Parts: sequence; structure tokens; C-alpha cells
Amino acid sequence: MKYLFINSVYGFGSTGRIIADKCEQLKNEGHECAAAYGRTCADNGAAQLIRIGTKPDYLFHAGITRLFDLNGYGSRAATQRLLSQIEHFQPDVIWLHNLHGYYLNIELLFKWLKKHSQIKILWTLHDCWAFTGHCAHFSAAKCDRWKSGCGDCPQLKAYPKTYGADHTQRNYRQKQVCFTGLANLTIIVPSEWLARTVKQSFLKEYPVEVLHNQIDKSLFKPTPSGFRKQYGLDGKTVVLGAASVWDKEKGLLDFCRLREKLDSQFAIVLVGVTEKQKSRLLPGILALPRTANPGELAEIYSAADVFVNPTHQDTYPTVNLEARACGTPVITYDVGGSPESAGGKYIVKENDIDGLAEQIYKLTEREAVELSV
Repeated sequence: MKYLFINSVYGFGSTGRIIADKCEQLKNEGHECAAAYGRTCADNGAAQLIRIGTKPDYLFHAGITRLFDLNGYGSRAATQRLLSQIEHFQPDVIWLHNLHGYYLNIELLFKWLKKHSQIKILWTLHDCWAFTGHCAHFSAAKCDRWKSGCGDCPQLKAYPKTYGADHTQRNYRQKQVCFTGLANLTIIVPSEWLARTVKQSFLKEYPVEVLHNQIDKSLFKPTPSGFRKQYGLDGKTVVLGAASVWDKEKGLLDFCRLREKLDSQFAIVLVGVTEKQKSRLLPGILALPRTANPGELAEIYSAADVFVNPTHQDTYPTVNLEARACGTPVITYDVGGSPESAGGKYIVKENDIDGLAEQIYKLTEREAVELSV
């Protein structure tokens, strides 16, 4: 069979790696794959790659989003070219992933999909953008306007950021018209939490399947590491956090509060921090830049004593899976799908910094006892 994937990135970031790994699996099974992407690409040789649009297309789309909250409604010419390439490829299955990201016109795409009902459509939702009037996540904002049509949005400055008027009711209605009415669409979600959420949205007409994100365990496994020696962490208890993009929703400020709760025996290491963010962190936090190298990440995960993910909104964080595969236990908040990918063992109530610290002390003390036996 011929599969065509559509996502903002390929082979890069959590969703990009998921797609690249799936293409490699399908290729090994004898299928043919193509992957259409909007921005970043890391070619693994498993798929025919199709770049959607150009950097000027992306910048214009981002611009109209900032001004008019039109994420998903730019990139008309780029999307028309993509549709021509899809017709040339003639896929049996089109597998959608993140359609936001300033690279695709959703109205043109779904109008075309509705006319080609012979093609099976799968749509993996990695967040909630498909059924809201604006945001990709609403848990941190404690907002449920997505259940009734949005409007009076508390998150206009959240991704996809806009400085214009509140058009979230318009966006909600347009998405509802655009995304409903396909006879051949199956929605795939990575967590039971997101499955329950989708069934409360206007996408509830579609069958929903839970397919937990997978990682490459030949890459993410307990790995010999010189990380501790390199950064002078020998003898320390290493508390690790990692994110593709750090912000308050990912728990960056929580780590600052956590630093104040842990004694000097504990070293906090954060991966994915920008230089600007680094300057604002407390002393005693080792901030490292983002790395897309799985081998390097595996070494860092393996060097840590505990992985902490204080996310305030997430569907099924891949970093939890990666840390666990490297033998590092995961502590997370009881938020979204994070407890599911963390293994459900070390779960703390959201914003409970004392609870995080307590779990860290308990875990590391238990490990020390087990090692001494």
C-alpha cells in the first residue's frame, strides 16, 4: 500500500520522529511512503519527502495569524501544489498529524479529502487544536469553552499567538464545518485522556482509537555515559528535565521552585533551554541547549537518577517514554496524558512542589538502598 503522511516536521521533534519511525516500519513491511512536511526535515531514507511551501509562505502565514488569528487559513498556493503532488502519488492512505504550524490551508485540504472518499484517512491528534477555536492545549488555562463554541478566549497570546481581535468563535465554527462530514476518517490519539476529550468535542462522530506513541528502544536504552564527569556531577543526585520548547506550561518555573526545595546534593539538569531562559534560572540548575541526537539524549537520560516532568498540559509526553526506556524513573503531575506515559507510578498533584520533592527524596533513597544491598 501507499501511505502519505502530512505533518509540520519530519524526523525532527517528537511528532517528526514518530512519523519517520512509522515510515521506516512500513517500508520494512513492503509499503511505499511519502511524507509532506512544512518546515524542518531530518531524512532517514524511509519516505519520499515533499516540502510544503517556502520560508516566505511560512512567514506570511505566521504574520496573518499574529494579526488576524488565521492559523490554518494561509498557504493557499502551497497547499494547491501539495494536492497536485498527492494526486500524482496516488496514496491508498493519507495519515494526517499536526496540521497547525503556519504551513497548510485546512479548508483546501479537507475540501479535497471529501471529494476523494476512496482514500482512507487517519488523523493522529497530538494536541487539542483540531477542536478548539484557537489553542492547542487548554488544561493549564482551566478552560472548557471548546465544548460550547469558544469565544472570549483567555489564551490569545498562547500558541498560535495572535495580537488581533478575538476570532475564536469564527475559527471554531469554520473548523467544525471543515473537519466534520468525512465518511472515511478515523481519529487516532496517543492517550486515553485525549480519547475521552475528543468524544466530548465536535469530532465525536468519528471512531477514535488509542495508539500509544512508540519510541525506538534500540536508541533509547540504558547507555554508558560520560555526562556526569563532563559536567562535574560525580557524586551528585541528578534530577533531569527535558523539553523541545520550555515555557511555563512545560514546567520551567516549577523547576525553579523545586530547586529551592532540594539540598545541594541534588543537581537539576534541564535540556532544551535557550540562552535567554538560561539567564533567568536559579543558580544550581545546569541548563543545556536542545539536542536532536537520540544517542546524546540516551546518554543524558541514563546518567540521571530521576526524570521530572512537571508539565501543566500534555497529551502523552514522549520524553517520559524515552527516560523510562533508559532506566530512569519518571515523576509527573496528574495532568492530561502524562501519567499514562510516565507509567502511572510516581504521580503528584499539579503545582505540588513539596510533593515533587518528597517523591524525589523517596525514589533516590530507595535506589541508594537497593544499590547497597
